[in-house]
Amino acid sequence: MPEGTMEEIAVLGVGMHPWGKWGRNFTEYGVHAARAALADADVDWNDVGFVSGAITVRCGYPGYVSGSTFARALGFNGAQVASSYAACASGVTALSVARGQILSGACDVAVVVGADTTPKGFLAPTSGDRPDDTDWLRFHMVGATNPVYFALHARRRMALYGATPDDFAMVKAKNSRHGVHNPNARYPKEYDVDDVANSPVVSDPLRLLEICATSDGGAALVVCSMDYARSKGVTDPVRVAGLSTVTPTYPDTVIDLPYLATDSAAAVEPPVLGFKDSIGAQVYAEAGMGPADVDVAEVYDLSSALELDWYEQLGLCPEGEAEALLRAGETSIGGRIPVNPSGGLGAFGEAVPAQAIAQVCELTWQLRGQAGGRQVDGARVGVSANQGLFGHGSSVLVRR
Repeated sequence: MPEGTMEEIAVLGVGMHPWGKWGRNFTEYGVHAARAALADADVDWNDVGFVSGAITVRCGYPGYVSGSTFARALGFNGAQVASSYAACASGVTALSVARGQILSGACDVAVVVGADTTPKGFLAPTSGDRPDDTDWLRFHMVGATNPVYFALHARRRMALYGATPDDFAMVKAKNSRHGVHNPNARYPKEYDVDDVANSPVVSDPLRLLEICATSDGGAALVVCSMDYARSKGVTDPVRVAGLSTVTPTYPDTVIDLPYLATDSAAAVEPPVLGFKDSIGAQVYAEAGMGPADVDVAEVYDLSSALELDWYEQLGLCPEGEAEALLRAGETSIGGRIPVNPSGGLGAFGEAVPAQAIAQVCELTWQLRGQAGGRQVDGARVGVSANQGLFGHGSSVLVRR
């Protein structure tokens, strides 16, 4: 196996609070997840030297200082703290900060936590009159809620590659078959293509069952140096072999809200790799691996159509062939490259600071052989993909 460009850290413990619409303080979900991860790692809270919190912007000031909020709720122990925000990529940004602390020698073991309590309905812009805020503008000037953005990408896929509404429905049906086996899923219910087709249109061509809900939930990791893992008697842990938080490069010719325009593809040649393609390219380069090494993937399916894009952007199939991969059953459990065995965001809903961490939790369970009825046989390498608005993206490659 080729050497990567970064030293690895170990994922010693993982934990989650089930997703739902619980209506309680986000701290409760984060603490539940962190305690589960500490128990899974067999690590005493007082041995933790760093707490890395993923920020939530919907829960007041405690959400902005989430690292300290979680540390206080767990019982201040003198650990250093940090809080990070990168929209839906916040969880991996928090993991990146923790990795840096561990590899620098500033600490041996860290806890990474993300949790959210979300309002009913669409995620809304910051209140007030904010004409210099592109996120505010996309709501107030063009009415572009998140489902509108998802539908634009679905229409793009239909125009470029011949995707059909049935393909989008097949993604939802596949993920629901996986999600029924996940005890942390908010919607552990199986749907078929007809169920999807009979659900209301939200933003053409996408229907209600193809767009993830907003949810409450929490996820946490205990990560550490390889030496610390060995000191605990863990000789073959799941390892973070690569991590990507790259930004777009000029010219960025594919529109991504909240930006309302792209760079010109006529004035300047587009880059060889688009933004989302570069997210996976970076994680593979760090890990010294490639798409052919991957056994299982967890990707960002805010809509069922977006999952198809990630097949190609992670190199799981050539451009334009995602639909064929799906139709052949290759992204289902039992296929060549199962995608979203957790059930994905369609089964969970969106809890922004937690979801990228939850992907790593799922991949860890898969690589340990602890995923129960959704287990991918023989999984040794897993990759995640996530996107946050404003040019954020993330990917983690874990191996065993």
